[in-house]
Amino acid sequence: MPQPPNWRQRGSGCRIDPVKTKDGRNPQESTASGFIPAHGGYQDLYSYQKAEIVFDATVQFCARFLDKRDRTYDQMVQAARSGKQNIAEGSQVSGTSKELELKLTNVARASLQELLEDYRDFLRTRGLTEWPPDHRYVQRLRQLNRTPGATYATFQKGIEHPDPAICANVILGLIKLTNYLLDRQLASLERAFLERGGLRERMHHARLTRRAQQHKPHP
Repeated sequence: MPQPPNWRQRGSGCRIDPVKTKDGRNPQESTASGFIPAHGGYQDLYSYQKAEIVFDATVQFCARFLDKRDRTYDQMVQAARSGKQNIAEGSQVSGTSKELELKLTNVARASLQELLEDYRDFLRTRGLTEWPPDHRYVQRLRQLNRTPGATYATFQKGIEHPDPAICANVILGLIKLTNYLLDRQLASLERAFLERGGLRERMHHARLTRRAQQHKPHP
């Protein structure tokens, strides 16, 4: 599996926290005052950054290799868009609904899985091969994914290659990485919910804290 740019070694294994943003802030943490935690900032999520590259790459791919009248054309573009947009919407709504954030993030994951299968169908129905993990181009893709601040331009040569097999496989690799990041993100959101609860719990805690402050005897 291609390693994302914030991959960190710990002992004999690896750990990644795709939910934290570039400035180290965890979107799940509450603000200093009030019960609505910091939210949004989806542009800094690695899952969103990769999903955006996947969307742009899919638009290019479909325009070059599919007939616009083909139903698959719209389905692939919409699946790629759904992956990107639901990550953004989930991040934005996280301040008031952890349940909806989880749901939208899971929708993003499902949409990208659908897109993954579309690319596999494209290869299979044309007698083309999906690259195995030990393929030399897969190794190169892993190297590129370690590039700090990787953008569409980082992968442009492969995405816009004249050979559709290379294009499809490069985008497949990007989708696999995005799905991996989303799986970790969903697991992190689940842990955060179990540990800190949702808006209702934070509202209750905020009320109790305010009452305790109001009834605190003055020295």
